[in-house]
Amino acid sequence: MKSFLNNRFVQARAPRRRVARLLALVACVGLSLSACDVHKSVVAGTVSTITVSPNPATLAINGTQQFTAVGKDFDGAIATITPVWSVVSGGGSISASGLFTAGTTPGTFASTVVATSGGKSGSATVIVTLGPLATITVTPNPMSLAVGATQQYVAVGKDAGGNVVAFTPTWAVIAGGGSISTTGLFTAGAAGGTFTNTVQASSGTITGNATVTVTAGPVATIVVTPNPVTLNAGAQQQFTAVGKDASGNVVPITPVWSVVVGGGSIDNVTGVFTAGIVGGTFTNTVKASAGAIAGTATVTVTPPAAALATITVTPNPVSVAPGATQQFTAVGRDASGNVVAITAVWSVVNGGGTIDATTGIFTAGTVTGTFANTVKATSGAISGTATVTVPTPVGPLATITVSPNPASVQTNATQQFTAVGKDASGNIVAIIPVWTVVNGGGSIDANTGLFTAGAVTGTFANTVKATSGAISGTATVNVTPVLGPLATLTVSPNPASVLINGTQQFTAVGKDAAGNVVPVVGPVWSVVNGGGTIGASSGLFTAGPTAGTFTNTVKATSGTISGTATVTVTASPPPPSFLTPALALNGVMAGTAFSCVALGTINADISISPGITVSGFPPCVITGARHLNDSKAVQDQIDLTAAYNTLAGLPCSAANNIGTTNIGGTTKPAGVYCSASSIGVTGVLTLDGGGDPNAVFVFQAGSGLTTAGDVVLINGAQAKNVYWQVGSSATLGTASHFQGNILALTSISLIDNATLNGRSLARNGAVSLTTGNTITLP
Repeated sequence: MKSFLNNRFVQARAPRRRVARLLALVACVGLSLSACDVHKSVVAGTVSTITVSPNPATLAINGTQQFTAVGKDFDGAIATITPVWSVVSGGGSISASGLFTAGTTPGTFASTVVATSGGKSGSATVIVTLGPLATITVTPNPMSLAVGATQQYVAVGKDAGGNVVAFTPTWAVIAGGGSISTTGLFTAGAAGGTFTNTVQASSGTITGNATVTVTAGPVATIVVTPNPVTLNAGAQQQFTAVGKDASGNVVPITPVWSVVVGGGSIDNVTGVFTAGIVGGTFTNTVKASAGAIAGTATVTVTPPAAALATITVTPNPVSVAPGATQQFTAVGRDASGNVVAITAVWSVVNGGGTIDATTGIFTAGTVTGTFANTVKATSGAISGTATVTVPTPVGPLATITVSPNPASVQTNATQQFTAVGKDASGNIVAIIPVWTVVNGGGSIDANTGLFTAGAVTGTFANTVKATSGAISGTATVNVTPVLGPLATLTVSPNPASVLINGTQQFTAVGKDAAGNVVPVVGPVWSVVNGGGTIGASSGLFTAGPTAGTFTNTVKATSGTISGTATVTVTASPPPPSFLTPALALNGVMAGTAFSCVALGTINADISISPGITVSGFPPCVITGARHLNDSKAVQDQIDLTAAYNTLAGLPCSAANNIGTTNIGGTTKPAGVYCSASSIGVTGVLTLDGGGDPNAVFVFQAGSGLTTAGDVVLINGAQAKNVYWQVGSSATLGTASHFQGNILALTSISLIDNATLNGRSLARNGAVSLTTGNTITLP
């Protein structure tokens, strides 16, 4: 019944509204349009609905939108309203005039904007979208990395409201410290330090940064300073040690100090070294260690002054032309072989010429011959002598020797040739040769002897010719192709034996595919199978604490080519070697010349420097290479001088001072034996190694060495560990079977059928073989 009455009420009201509107229209007649509209508004019905526009509205964060509200009555007629605006479901805020401001949270806020008038309301939905990229944050920040380490960086973009905005960053390193990939993977560089805001991620004009601290890697090398240093006996020296990683960054260390090859003592904490009383050079003796890494320094100890025991006169022997002059020098030593300062008084005791008593300048007389021990230097009761030969005056030119011969020259390269003239007695005759090429291979400057190889490779026998009058000499040229690219690397020494925690210098020689030596770029050194560490650029290997054989462990690399060497780390030291590996290749080393009469064989290399003369080959035989004043020969002579001085400086006990006694017929254990004059070996000298294959025997002769017997080695003694240091010249008598390395200041001679299992190394003079001599490396 109630529903029926409501419907009737509505039906009753409708006619009344229509009547009212009709009357309103009648009232409009004669009125203006605006007046009529107002009148219509006045007569509109009650508000039934409110419509809010726009709906929905889409805004960026913090954006604004003006909303409007339209009211209508039940018949859909517009009714004037003054809405009250509100936000009911979030998304932003709205003013009294309906101006909406979006918030910072994106999303869809359904029916959130509400306009209310009277008891009626209408709503609109708002969609808040992300704003443009406003900030970029790079993480991690800050970050600490070791040299060479990597770190993945992440960049997060946000709009002004702090909402995450997807983007693809562009990565860069702008302040050093390493490099970064397009994906944000950073690799720390070799230099340590803090690199502020160096990692950058950007998109357009928006950037974000992160700071990186690069820390040093583990200690790779230790440098000890000062190195080398010379100290008086008993003096002190503060040593310091600086540790560095593989990239050269300083790494803090607390070194443990030690002395490994004598020369004094050291405080193992402070590094204060105190020199001993024994003079000499103690190579790599001061050692600073940090774990398995060590560095060393060399110390030379100057011994306290001692009583003069011997005087050595040089050169001895020497050849001086009639009327010519020769400067002699005198070196004094104490009983231990240490140098003692002297002021010598000079005299001539066996003829041959005269000498200035103060300066030691000798003037040869006109009488030719050999004047044994004629030049004498005296200080107090001690004296030393030297032998002078006054040769027969030079005769007419008889031979011309061209050097180098043979010579190896690359195509289109140059080679300087020299020519030495001699008379029939072997005396040098001054000449001005005319140079020609007689068998092809290139061209030569007729005046200077500068040869230019042609483009055709091959061996051109006796092609370079030097002529003076009717006499000429020739040399053979091997024209070799231009070096090809690096094909092989050979690492030396291989194998190498190194004491635990000891060091070994490695070298690498490159060759092309044809076997020609090629300059090597680098190489870069590494250890691949353990055994120790090595300087990446220096090739200086330091053995680790574990003994064993580490096959192909030392590796040298240049580009894509590499070579290796095996290292045996030993717990006990090998015997000292006074000869460098290069010098040890020589069976003969001479200062002026090397000659052989007949049936002689040298089973090794020969080197001559500064001379270049080789005679008697053939018929005598040299199985190895010849180095005639080339770069190797020059270095060999330098190495020989160093070895000679080292041997001469070894301390000799009073018990081992053999004086002038003939040592033939005796048996000697390992040790250093000395004589201020000559050493004679007549009969059999037996050297007893005592079961130690590393036993070392050193014989120091103040002047000469003369043999008329043999050397026999027993109980493990080896010829390579026997050294004869001779202050003047050595002569191996007829049929002597001698063993060991002879290092003579002047000359060495082998008489008929004498053999040498060792080396014949002369500093200033010649090495001479007669008939049937053999020299074999030990």
